[in-house]
Parts: sequence; C-alpha cells; structure tokens
Amino acid sequence: MNNFIYHIPTKVIFGKEEHKNVGAIIKSYGFHKVMLHYGGGSIKKTGLYEDVILSLNESGIEYFELSGVQPNPTLSLVHTGVKLCKENKPDLILAVGGGSVIDSAKSIASGALCDFDPWLFQSGEKIITAAIPVATILTISAAGSETSCSCVITNDETGIKRGHSSPFNRPLFSILNPELTYTVSEYQTACGIVDIMMHTLERYITLKNEVSPTDEISEAILKSVIKAGKEAIEHPNSYEARAALMWAGSLSHNDLTGLGKDYFMVSHQIEHEISGKFNHVAHGAGLAVVFPAWAKYAYRYNIPRFVRYAVNVWGILENKSDPEKTALEGILKTESFFASIGMPIRLHELNITEDSFEEMAIKCTNFGGRVLKGYIDYGKVEICDILKLAL
Repeated sequence: MNNFIYHIPTKVIFGKEEHKNVGAIIKSYGFHKVMLHYGGGSIKKTGLYEDVILSLNESGIEYFELSGVQPNPTLSLVHTGVKLCKENKPDLILAVGGGSVIDSAKSIASGALCDFDPWLFQSGEKIITAAIPVATILTISAAGSETSCSCVITNDETGIKRGHSSPFNRPLFSILNPELTYTVSEYQTACGIVDIMMHTLERYITLKNEVSPTDEISEAILKSVIKAGKEAIEHPNSYEARAALMWAGSLSHNDLTGLGKDYFMVSHQIEHEISGKFNHVAHGAGLAVVFPAWAKYAYRYNIPRFVRYAVNVWGILENKSDPEKTALEGILKTESFFASIGMPIRLHELNITEDSFEEMAIKCTNFGGRVLKGYIDYGKVEICDILKLAL
C-alpha cells in the first residue's frame, strides 16, 4: 500500500428538500454576495431556480448570475465568469447543476484570483494558489465533481480538453438532494451511471498494485451502481435508487477509490479527446465506447486483475483452467450492461470515423510530449489501436 493523504474538506448536506436551506447555509459562513452559476433553462423548468432565489432572498444574500454552461464546459464561458467576478467580487460561487457547471465554477473561482489565463492551470503550466470558495447544488449523479479536487475544461478555440487537480478545486459544501435528479433524462442518467463506474474502475483496474480495503470498497460501489442504475432507468422516481447513485458518484471520485494505489485514467484521457473534438458526445457515452476497447487491448497484461473484476463484480464463475476466458467475460459483461442502459458501445454509433483517430491520438499525447501510463505506455500508435478496436 502506498503512502497517502486523505483530506476531504467538503461538507456534504444530503437529503430531501435540503437545497431549500442554501441561503441559510451560505449565511452561516458569513458570506453576503454570491455568483449563481448554472446551465440552460432546466433548473427554471423544474422550479429549482425559484427555490434557490427564494432561499437567497430570505437570508439576505446578494447575488448575480452567469448561465449558459454547456456539456463539456468551455474556456470562453470561464473567461466571461472571471471578468464578472473581478468586477463584482463575490464571496462565493454557487454552482447549481451537474459536473459541467461545477467544473466551470471551479475554473472561474481560481481564474478570478490570478492575472493570467486560467487555461494555464488546465495545461499544467501554473499551479492554483488561491480561489474563491465554490459551493454546489447537485442536479445529476455522474461526475463526482461536487466533492472532488478535479476540474475539466474544454478550450473551445483548440478543441483540447484537459483536467487539472488541486486542493483549491474542492467545494466548500455540496447539497445533494436525490429528488433533484428525478427529471434527468434516461440517456443522461445512463451517461452518469457509466461515469460513476469509470471513476471507480479506472482506479481499480488500471495498475497492478492491490490494496484490499480500497479494492473491496470499489467493488461494493460498482455493484451498488449496477443495481441502482438498472432501477433508476426502469423507475426514474425511485428515491433509493437515485440516492444510491448520487452518493456513489461522490464516493467514486473524491479519492476514496484510489487510496494507497497507483493508477492512471487512460480511458478518461482518450475520451477527453473524443468529446473535446466532437462536442455532441456526452462524456459518459464516450467512456462507454472507450473502456471496453481499452480493456480488450490491455487485459492480457494483467489477467488476474480482470479475473478478479469479473468474479467479484459480475459474479462470473472463474474458469481456473482458462483465466483469460474469465477476464474476457467480465469485459463483455461490462459492455453488455452499457448497451442495456442505452449507451453506445462503438464509435460508429457516435458518427465518428477512423479519419479522426490520428489527430486525437496526437493531441492525447500532448503532441508527443507525454505517454499515458498503464500496464504499458500508450503513445500515438497504441491510442490509435484502441480507437480502432472501439470503431
């Protein structure tokens, strides 16, 4: 087991109706002015916007707004938010939405306190040293950004999508009311299910070291998400299913499932190039295509790990005379599950063709400046091979 530091300072406020207390919660911190950050019109259609504004007004919290966050949040909107924050000087940024809104808020929060382009944080050229506090009201179970230290932004000028981790990205508090996810579409629910599973799987299965408590936590989360995911697709208003997904989303990406382990999120890195270039691709949908292809390419380098996954998560009977068969069964079971909840499992389903592979592979290696670390090193050739398997 590797050395590690586990510090999750985000206060989680979980349960029914809790979002209606947001004004009082903000006031309890001594804050007086917030920037309200959200996406399109969905929070207004559901009544969530009205609830939030009412709560802010009741507690005497001054606010200004920035809407318009899109899936795969963009650097151009971050620039707009940074300008607004420098002009209005909020005490807090309140992100109401899913991972895209939260990541946009995180990037604005750090960008507002620096004198250079916040993209330099995403590219790794600068390190965050200060940020406006961010709080969240979560509306979709998926990215886990509500308790994570990560932030993913797409540079809409270059089509490059990059993630950056920092303690300053961790939200101050997050309100998790599963009822707010009842209206999430079946497709977006399925995208979220995949994303939660992948945040867990990429830590569980990518490198060779085993850490028993961490691995068993990961297996429990995966099994819980599979069960709750099926229930939420069939019964969208099942509180227990929605609650399980929401809590699993936070647990999957707040560092818990990687404690004591070495890991590198290869599938995520490859998928970032897909949804960065093709903005019609939802992140979870892209992962549903990439992970099975990566697994079929990589399993041979650590067959015991894939066997454990097949047996402990999917309940597949181990074939001791042919462990490779068991490993492949687990991969195919994963792929079948993704398809069963309405996810694409091939690139052609996303209208992506082979002529884009080399460009994406080159960008994924930072134009030759890095390799992706896994059981083997993944450069341009290996990434192209995985994309071909995904076709």
